Amino acid sequence: MIPFFLMLTNEGDHLKKSQSLCPIKMLTGFPCPSCGITKSIVCFYQGDFFGSYSYHVLGPIVVVFSFCVIALLSAELITKKDYFKEYIYSKKLAYGLAIFLVIYHVFRLIYFIKQHSFYYILKESIWR
Repeated sequence: MIPFFLMLTNEGDHLKKSQSLCPIKMLTGFPCPSCGITKSIVCFYQGDFFGSYSYHVLGPIVVVFSFCVIALLSAELITKKDYFKEYIYSKKLAYGLAIFLVIYHVFRLIYFIKQHSFYYILKESIWR
């Protein structure tokens, strides 16, 4: 819900220009594994799919997954049956997602370091 309300108040695309409030990025200048997901979801809501994927690849997936889980939980409440419970609460799914996120973050960090100078990284932190 927070990205939706941020989208409604995003006059002049201030989200793209403003500093991230991530404590890890503020301390180190480097993005954390979830940095960019809010901006990605806002871009997805606005219909900018390329921008959404450029901020974080999991942003659109989070939106689609959230709507699917809401529909699934609503169906479970109405029918009083469990659907896909063994798949949603699966350890294999959790480990697979964690491994994907680690690999994705390593590639993001490599790309981030190649694209930005030390001065820019320092400017993104509180140590400027």
